[in-house]
Amino acid sequence: MNCSKTPDFVLLGLSSDPEQRQFFFGVFLVLYMLGLLGNSLLLLAIGTDVHLHTPMYFFLSQLSLVDLFFTSTTAPKMLKTLWTSSGFISFSGCLLQLYFFAVFADMDNLLLTAMAIDRYTAICHPLHYPLLMTPCRCGLLVAALWGVSYSISLIHTLLLSQLSFYTNKEIPHFFCDLGPLLWLSCSDTQVNENLVMVLTGFLGISPLLCIISSYAYIFHTVAKVPSVQGKKKALATCSSHLSMVILFYSTVFAAYLKPPSTSHSPAEMAAAVMYTLVTPTLNPFIYSLRNKDVKTSLKKMLSKESSQG
Repeated sequence: MNCSKTPDFVLLGLSSDPEQRQFFFGVFLVLYMLGLLGNSLLLLAIGTDVHLHTPMYFFLSQLSLVDLFFTSTTAPKMLKTLWTSSGFISFSGCLLQLYFFAVFADMDNLLLTAMAIDRYTAICHPLHYPLLMTPCRCGLLVAALWGVSYSISLIHTLLLSQLSFYTNKEIPHFFCDLGPLLWLSCSDTQVNENLVMVLTGFLGISPLLCIISSYAYIFHTVAKVPSVQGKKKALATCSSHLSMVILFYSTVFAAYLKPPSTSHSPAEMAAAVMYTLVTPTLNPFIYSLRNKDVKTSLKKMLSKESSQG
């Protein structure tokens, strides 16, 4: 087979059956629009309500912003492929999609970790919380997380751009992910694979361990609270975040922690849809439905808009 430094690819998408493609298009278009609406409303609610100008909601607003970009990195191309049956994508377009996909996926992961640290500080060290989680420190932390995500994604993309690939090859996925691209390379990918393993430990396992440790301390502290009402109040601020963590990591693990024999299987594709589209869509609704402050802010904002209209 011929190899090229700048080949064109064809994304096979989710299905080759016309009826299934129409069904998937309708479902995923609704999910995508709901995700855009939910995250935009949450951003507006947090931005316009001074009562929500706290570290917890600052991190949540950043997560909503990231989820807006995250879904928009993969969903439009997926919908176009389902509608037109043409999954053609240039090499530069593929690298660009991979770059931003990695940036926003890493940011999702790191922001969930920052939110866990915020909850740990608020519950385990309430007296020091205002001193530790100042607006300046929160801003610097988020800026550092953006810097880490952009840098790591850039390293992956630059190394991938140096490889040669089989020409006119089909990618058995609905977006340009790192694994399928390495699989289509006709160059030695040992350096890329080693980097993936190292960064998986750094950006995958380390944040998860940090989240688990934070909640271990939180549960230990809450267990010491004498009243049942006090325990419920302390855990109420964690329930939404914990739901998001479970949803995110369960779908990511289902997509990436798998034996080679199941690669590109329907279960893997379903897990990929979950963490690239479903999870970012559900996040704002999880927080809106389970958080009184957010619900109150949204009601005020929507009632204000309706009265002005």
